Amino acid sequence: MADADLDVVIRQLARQLHTGLMTRAKERRDRFNGLAAKAKGKETADRFKMMAKATMEQATAAAKRLQMSADNVADSYARSMRIAASTPVVVKVEKKAKEKPEKKTKKAKAKKAK
Repeated sequence: MADADLDVVIRQLARQLHTGLMTRAKERRDRFNGLAAKAKGKETADRFKMMAKATMEQATAAAKRLQMSADNVADSYARSMRIAASTPVVVKVEKKAKEKPEKKTKKAKAKKAK
């Protein structure tokens, strides 16, 4: 995974989140269905069944939004990496600074004078 592309990692993480979300939603749905089975009145049982159904609908919608967002992010990242890889790199050539002749110092002048 160290050399994997990040878009693949993004998709894997989204898949894990999707699985976890749906697992928790199913647990909650089962809990509401269990409460509906234990309910003494028909209205109470119907209310728990509606809550179980609504839980699954909301969780499914949230999971779809999560997956769509992750796909968009992964696609965007992959596209930007392709564009960055295909763009030529402009290398600026530095101009060599003209070397200035060393200024003659007083000592150098004195030596020449002798």
